[in-house]
Amino acid sequence: MSPRELVVAATSPRIVVGEVAANLEAVRAAVADAAHAGARLIVVPELALSGYVFADVAEARSAAVARDDPRWEAIARELPEGAVAVIGYAEDAGPRLFNTAALLSRVARLGDYRKSHLWGEESMFFAPGDTAGAVVETPVGRIGVAICYDNEFPEVPRRLALAGAEVLALPVNWPLVDRPAGERAPETIQAMAAARSSRLATVIADRHGVERGVVWTGGTAIIDDDGWIAAAPEGSGGSAVATLRVRHPSDKSLPPFNDLFADRRPELYG
Repeated sequence: MSPRELVVAATSPRIVVGEVAANLEAVRAAVADAAHAGARLIVVPELALSGYVFADVAEARSAAVARDDPRWEAIARELPEGAVAVIGYAEDAGPRLFNTAALLSRVARLGDYRKSHLWGEESMFFAPGDTAGAVVETPVGRIGVAICYDNEFPEVPRRLALAGAEVLALPVNWPLVDRPAGERAPETIQAMAAARSSRLATVIADRHGVERGVVWTGGTAIIDDDGWIAAAPEGSGGSAVATLRVRHPSDKSLPPFNDLFADRRPELYG
């Protein structure tokens, strides 16, 4: 099957830890702007409704939102028919909290993925999910979803590609780390390599600025299925919009002789 085109956006609104109402409004406005720009897949950062650097468990719980919270509707209304948003939030699941990404359309909640690889102090607030990423059927195709540290494990994006993901949505909060002058952030390099090794275009929405002393990388970017950055915001924050080539999940061909998945020899990797 011939590749198709999909307009995608990665957007990073201003988020304030603990300010759920203000964050909901910021996310709603960012989704509306991305939709107005023509995007049909819109990705917002990890824990966008809550912020990330919690003072304690009580603050994390006070910033958590249930899947059935009626306030989700304000965001969903901004989506054109056939568009999808992937939004990170702290999920209130009764006795436990999860670091979760919601997949929304205008008319339905399409799914929720709970982060399975928790980073640093996240384990003080969240329970780990029980799947390594997820693939969700949506109006824009089969969307793979992982969250931040999940993508540090090469098995995760490869697993999602093998499961039929056409694009990977990756909400993240990447703390800034030292790197040699002129180099990209290591998380970006890993995401580019994963996209190339599985021919899996990836839409990354990262935080920017500073939150309670944590400086964010500002790594928002759209990576094409050759592993190159197709778009990134100008300066810190903002949005990136690009038109991606989306391959059928079964098309991993490398003409004229090779195929990324058909050439695999998993019996040798054990």
